Amino acid sequence: MIICGVDDAGRGSMIGPLVISGVKIDKKNIKKLKSIGVKDSKKLSAKTREILYKKIIQIVDDYHVVRIPPKIIDQNVFKHKLNHLEAKNMAKVIKILNPQTAYVDSCDVNYKRFGREISLLAPNSKIVSRHHADSRFVVVAAASIIAKISRDKSIHRLRKNFNLGSGYPSDKKTVKCVKKLLSSNKQPNSFIRMSWKPVQKIINKNLR
Repeated sequence: MIICGVDDAGRGSMIGPLVISGVKIDKKNIKKLKSIGVKDSKKLSAKTREILYKKIIQIVDDYHVVRIPPKIIDQNVFKHKLNHLEAKNMAKVIKILNPQTAYVDSCDVNYKRFGREISLLAPNSKIVSRHHADSRFVVVAAASIIAKISRDKSIHRLRKNFNLGSGYPSDKKTVKCVKKLLSSNKQPNSFIRMSWKPVQKIINKNLR
């Protein structure tokens, strides 16, 4: 039985892409992922994620990564359709990998509704949607690691020119950098998510 796990990385960030990743594997080989120590990427160190990333792509049958740029994120947030954007791109990943069953980490408070939406968009696969799926299913944990490493690579490229920190609103370095960029006379950089509340707050303060 061919299954896949799908997860995201960077949903709460002020900058950079939202990354959706999926991994496909024969169910009988799940034990291989467990044996190398695959678990929710948030519970692993950066170094461990790097090591596991290389091992995962050797074990799985296939994987696919989608990077959603800030411009597209902003368009959907302003329309209150961020969850739909995730569902649409998770469905895209599932259709490319074409498993019999896909396990997805739900970003919607109603995980059943989220699963139904993906099912309509990717009707050839059975969709199992759950909260904290990256802790429940090792195949989703593997996808979370691929997504996190892929996003980290995008942020690393940005850091070559900007002192961005982690990209999250809880990071003072990130907030300071975004404030500096938004207060300059230059056109705002395309990697900033202009629709995010912390960013809107900075913009409103600059207008006063």
